[in-house]
Amino acid sequence: MGKTATPRALSDSEAKAVARMLRVSPQKLNLVAQLIRGKKVGTALADLEFSRKRIARDVKKCLESAIANAENNHNLDVDDLVVSQAFVGKALVMKRFHARARGRGARILKPFSNLTIVVREVAEQQQA
Repeated sequence: MGKTATPRALSDSEAKAVARMLRVSPQKLNLVAQLIRGKKVGTALADLEFSRKRIARDVKKCLESAIANAENNHNLDVDDLVVSQAFVGKALVMKRFHARARGRGARILKPFSNLTIVVREVAEQQQA
């Protein structure tokens, strides 16, 4: 009587990790995600390690989670992994109020973002 299991959205050579509710605007987060798209995992980790952006620390954590998912859950070889997708989505936006002169107020927007990283195992001869 139970529901049938939904088929896996990714192929067998892919694994993903999602970081939700990151306290940064999607535009700023996309700049860091753009930095790692299409790169080998080792290179991407090194780029994030030495990036000066504050959010790079959280992106690195999400990438390490995707690597661990690939290794432990899907038995993929870590040395052959490539960041196939890194995309950013909007989450909620907190609205705040800042008192200004003459009884006025200014609106302050505090946006949150979601980050999804998909890693794919690529054979050595295809990377050329």
